[in-house]
Amino acid sequence: MSSISSTTPSTPQPPGTVLDAGHLDQMEKTMRAEYRGAEIAGLGHHAPHRRVANAEIEARLGLSLGWIEGRTGIRERRWAADGEALTDLAVEAGKMALDQAQSRGAAGRATVALTILATSTPDHLLPPSAPLLAHRLGLPNSGAIDMAGACAGFLYALTFADAFVKTQRAPVLVVAANILSRRINFGDRGSAILFADAAGAVLLQPTDRPGAGILGVSLASAGAGYDLIKIPAGGSRQPFKGGMASDETLMVITDGKAVFTEAVGMMARTAREALGRADASIGAIDRWIPHQANTRIIEATRRQLGIAPDRLATTVAEFGNSSAASIPFTWSRDEASRDIGRGRRILLTAAGAGLTGGSVVWGT
Repeated sequence: MSSISSTTPSTPQPPGTVLDAGHLDQMEKTMRAEYRGAEIAGLGHHAPHRRVANAEIEARLGLSLGWIEGRTGIRERRWAADGEALTDLAVEAGKMALDQAQSRGAAGRATVALTILATSTPDHLLPPSAPLLAHRLGLPNSGAIDMAGACAGFLYALTFADAFVKTQRAPVLVVAANILSRRINFGDRGSAILFADAAGAVLLQPTDRPGAGILGVSLASAGAGYDLIKIPAGGSRQPFKGGMASDETLMVITDGKAVFTEAVGMMARTAREALGRADASIGAIDRWIPHQANTRIIEATRRQLGIAPDRLATTVAEFGNSSAASIPFTWSRDEASRDIGRGRRILLTAAGAGLTGGSVVWGT
C-alpha cells in the first residue's frame, strides 16, 4: 500500500532547522506530484430488456413454484434478445461510464489508452471482441484486449488496469460482460437456474490523491477444481466437430456442493489477505460488493468475514448471476443514486470457474 502519511524532506536539513510554511507547502506539492493513484471517472451498467421470471424456468425443469428463489435468492434474470451480441451489451455499459466521466469534466474518449473486456462469451472465438468495443465506443487512441477469468475476470482486469493507470498515467476502460443465457444447459439443473446476461463498466483515470485505487489485492487459483464448472467442448482439448451433441457446448456444474465450499473459502481467504495488505479491518469497509453468485454463497461469505448486512451491495435477486459482469454491474447500480464519494473503502470479492478468484480493497 502506498502512503505519504510519513515521509522525510527530499533535501536533508541541518539539525535544528525550522521549516517555514512555504517550504512545507512545497514539500507537500512535491509529495503529491510523486504519488500515483487511480480513481473512478465513471461507472456504467446495462442489462437486456427481456425479464425471465423463475416460473418460466421452473415450469421447463418441472420444479415447484418458489423452488429456485428458496435455494438461490434469485427471483428473475435478464436474457439477451435474438441477434443481440456480447459487444451490444458491453457498448451500453461502456457508453454510460464514458458519458458519466464527460459530464463531470473527467477523462475524455480521446485520452483512453486501453480498453479491457472481461468476458467468457465474446462475439467470436477469434478475433477478440475488445478492439470492436473500443471502435464502437469511439476510442481512437486505445489499445484493446479480451481477458478471461470467468466470474473473477473483472477483478483481474481491474488489477491490470489499476497498475496501467498508475504507471502510464493514462485512463483505462474496463468492461465486464456476458451472455450466459446461450450457454445454459437445461439438462443441468444446478447451472440452468442461475445464469443471466449483463454488462458493467468502470473508467479509471490517474490522480495524485493518496488512498485512491487498489489499496490491497489478493488473487488465487485452485486448478484441482478445474472441472467443477465448465463448457466441455470448443477448446483444443475437445474441438468442435460435426455430429457433436449440443450439450457439449453448454455450461455444466459437476459438483455444486464442492463449488459452494471452494468459492466461499476462496473469497473469505483472499478478502482477509487483501485487507491485511491494505492495513484495513473489516470494520473499515464502507461497502462490500461480491460476485453475485447466489444468495447462499454471498451470505456464507458475509458471515465468515463478519460484514454487517447493511454494508452489502447486491443485485442477484433481480438480475441473477452474470459471472464477471456482476461486480461492476452491481457497483454501478449501487452508485447510481449518489456521487462517487471520496475517502471510502470498498471490498470486492469473487470466485468461479478454474477455479480462480480474488479480492480487492479499493479506495475511492
